[in-house]
Amino acid sequence: MSSQKQVIVETANSSYPIHIGRDLGVQLKEQVESVRSKGALVAAVTDRNVYTAQSAWFASLGSEVPVFVVPAGETSKSVGKFAEVLDFLAEHKLDRGGVVLAVGGGVVGDLAGYAAASYLRGVRFIQIPTTLLSMVDSSVGGKTGINISAGKNLVGAFHQPIAVYSDIELLKTMPPREFASGMAEVIKHGMLQDSELFDLLEAAPINGPADHRMESVVEWNCKIKAAVVNADEKETAASGGRALLNLGHTFGHAIENVAGYGEYLHGEAIGIGLVAAGILSQRLGHISEDDVVRIRKVVATHRLPTSLNKPLSTEKLLAAMRLDKKVKAGVIRFVIMKRIGQAATIESADMDLISDIWRECGAS
Repeated sequence: MSSQKQVIVETANSSYPIHIGRDLGVQLKEQVESVRSKGALVAAVTDRNVYTAQSAWFASLGSEVPVFVVPAGETSKSVGKFAEVLDFLAEHKLDRGGVVLAVGGGVVGDLAGYAAASYLRGVRFIQIPTTLLSMVDSSVGGKTGINISAGKNLVGAFHQPIAVYSDIELLKTMPPREFASGMAEVIKHGMLQDSELFDLLEAAPINGPADHRMESVVEWNCKIKAAVVNADEKETAASGGRALLNLGHTFGHAIENVAGYGEYLHGEAIGIGLVAAGILSQRLGHISEDDVVRIRKVVATHRLPTSLNKPLSTEKLLAAMRLDKKVKAGVIRFVIMKRIGQAATIESADMDLISDIWRECGAS
């Protein structure tokens, strides 16, 4: 087993470890057994793909840990599935000492985490991310939630896990397209906070879990996100702060909304959004055209789209942006780069300019 890494996330009210390594199943099982030995009930939530791929591990938990399986994909982050998870926890009589295991990607982490935050006004949960996207992004920071028809992640809660287990071996069952989707958030972290990380990705793309740099890169990204979250846990800073993690997301979420959830994987939409954010930063005079070329190239070499694969309506994209949860007092907040490795928030941008950028990215 390769050497294990650990990142400690410290917020105002909690502190917990992120374990990063390969073959963490035994260690995780030991924590589950420790929790159960103290009389706590444990229940797991996962999706159909993960349940099939990791059937032996789920079987090893034994019948004392019931498992609720949701369909794979963004559509499971719904009010209906949320209600079903709550009913499942009640059916198995979890009490306030209970622990929910969220075993899956960002969808399962968000759904199960929000259920844990809501059930009995809050029970403990452990994140076991099975995708790169969730390891470097959604499992860190305590954001949980579901989608409603008006938009993505509009309902949710801040609820920190008691531990995160990021097992690199789990990534080996990921389709290459899903792995690439996760790399969008890694690229984002380099663009907004660490030019050295961006340089590493530019020099030699990471295109699969077998890459020997994976543990270090996951650790690196968790440290970047944890530092931002520690300083601004609930995204209340007047400027900068946790909102910086939305680099490319105001554009990307609009693409997901207008194209229909599932047409683009989250990271694919964010890849286009990062290019759009780069163009906006350049148009506002902060970075050079050469920097935009570099961003586009890094996104492309990680097998992510840099423009829309078919035209979407600029008007619909602008309308979706106005519904984004980051809008305050009717003003769309954008994250731009002062340079590669340093980001800032701006309270508004000329919407004619935003329209031009959308068209440059393939909108009609």
